[in-house]
Amino acid sequence: MLCGTFGAKPCLDPNPSGDIMTPIWHSTTSLETLTQVHQNTAVAHLGIEFVGTGPDWIKARMPVDHRTVQPMGILHGGASVLLAETLGSTASMAVVDFSKQTIVGQEINANHLRPASSGWVTGEARPIHLGRRSHVWSIEIRNDAGKLICISRLTVAVMMRED
Repeated sequence: MLCGTFGAKPCLDPNPSGDIMTPIWHSTTSLETLTQVHQNTAVAHLGIEFVGTGPDWIKARMPVDHRTVQPMGILHGGASVLLAETLGSTASMAVVDFSKQTIVGQEINANHLRPASSGWVTGEARPIHLGRRSHVWSIEIRNDAGKLICISRLTVAVMMRED
């Protein structure tokens, strides 16, 4: 289900037990705002677009084109990692009270499972751990056929702002 804001009640999908999940998002941000916030960054340069959120996930897609491929004509692993880190970091920013806290990526890993040479890839980030001082996100990136091309894990440090 696609929706336009973090924590929007229509995005509350039942989990397998039938219970309604509580959204993890602290802030409400439209997909358009997320895209605007990333203007004049690597995210915009690579054509990454935010396409959906749910009670505990966020999705974005990235074109497989001249900006994101390596010389062999397949998706560059670094572009996949940039998509994964963008999703996890953006999700962490929406989980914390950004007026009091800030986040910084600490570690990322990625396993590239199959190549992509055209179309779009779509990444989805879901939390593994949401602690007071760190977040860990699992990010799956799939091609247009829904096949898993990359799986990544991002650890984010959560720090109090010193403003």
